[in-house]
Amino acid sequence: MTKFTDLGLNQSVLRAVEEGGYETMTPIQEQAIPAVMDGKDLIAIAQTGTGKTAAFSLPLIQKLLTGEGKRTAKGARALILAPTRELAIQISENIQAYSKYLHLKTTLIYGGAGAKPQIKAMTAGVDILIATPGRLLDLMNQRHVSLSNVEYLVLDEADRMLDMGFIRDIQKIIAQLPKTRQTLLFSATMPTSVEKLANSILRNPLRIEVAPAATTAEKVAQHVLMVPKGRKRELLAHVLKDQSLSRVLIFTRTKHGANRVSRQLEQLGISSAAIHGNKSQNARQKALNDFRSGETRALVATDVAARGIDVDGVTHVINFEIPNEPESYVHRIGRTARAGATGASLSFCDHEERAFLKDIEKSIRQPVPVLEDHPFHAEGIANAPAGEESKPSNNGNGRRGARNGRSGSGSGNRQNNGGGRTGAPKSQNAGSGKPRQRNRRPQRAAA
Repeated sequence: MTKFTDLGLNQSVLRAVEEGGYETMTPIQEQAIPAVMDGKDLIAIAQTGTGKTAAFSLPLIQKLLTGEGKRTAKGARALILAPTRELAIQISENIQAYSKYLHLKTTLIYGGAGAKPQIKAMTAGVDILIATPGRLLDLMNQRHVSLSNVEYLVLDEADRMLDMGFIRDIQKIIAQLPKTRQTLLFSATMPTSVEKLANSILRNPLRIEVAPAATTAEKVAQHVLMVPKGRKRELLAHVLKDQSLSRVLIFTRTKHGANRVSRQLEQLGISSAAIHGNKSQNARQKALNDFRSGETRALVATDVAARGIDVDGVTHVINFEIPNEPESYVHRIGRTARAGATGASLSFCDHEERAFLKDIEKSIRQPVPVLEDHPFHAEGIANAPAGEESKPSNNGNGRRGARNGRSGSGSGNRQNNGGGRTGAPKSQNAGSGKPRQRNRRPQRAAA
């Protein structure tokens, strides 16, 4: 089966899917939808941008049609947990689009917005509840939400929920669910923590792995730029002189860092906005809408806020700071090259971040090529730790760089990228430090 018409979906659902322009399933949809419709518990591992939302929402809608209208006060028949407001909103928009010709009732519960409308929406009960763990647990504790009749549980982007410190909240929520239910776990990566959670809540699950855990998007041209920490803003300004970087998502490690970078870009005349947990929901949504419409060229985000950003045509992802978790790198660059498109990522790496880069390369099982064609390369590799001086590679086939084991982590492979004003790789769509932190217990982030 490769087409949605082969699945036996309700005609009203098929009509909505076709109106959305969808005909052929993606690999994750092709494998997951029949399994969910058969009632199996599921672990699904796939890169971002592969159609995971439809992979669980379409069969869920189909199954909820049995017993349609069977709602209980303050209850939900299906619960979908997501790590951030943005992702929860995106899931809700998709489900409402697929079920627009049906009478299913869907609602959202998340932090950063008033609780009263959410409480009111749950009064008579709903078919599908989409929630972030923190706010949901708060309303459960206040007895505004009951999960005693949940038939289906979906954990979306489970790895990020655990990264954000939601494990205890998730465990408390699941403890309130019926033992007899169908559980689906979707994740882009499968670290040990997620594996442990899956083993504790799923029953004989079917495991689907469309892409190996921690593989990076195949169509993303990845590069690292060595630069002193104090010159990163200048490098960013230099790179953005290239107009082929037309829709750029920039990642920083902190909220304050995101604000500083956004202010700098505005001073340079580059339209930008910052999105992070301290922003109001309205401000975050406006920033996303402006980025989608093209009114804003650059969106500066933290990892927490960026989960759920689903914007077509992101030409480049820039890691202004290297993430200290390899899984975050995979998620970041997965924001480009979505839905079959191509894209590029540029990672700015200073001396203190080289250990992070080594971990990333080990996790993705490939070196990240060094891009030398920028004004700060020589300064970026100067006084490099012993054994990490720049060594040229044979760029004809890349084998020498891989054989030497030299990459962005210490300064890598000489890139002859054929010119261009900035040396930034162009996606085809565009036409073309903190000290290392280990074993730090994650804190629950605002969602």
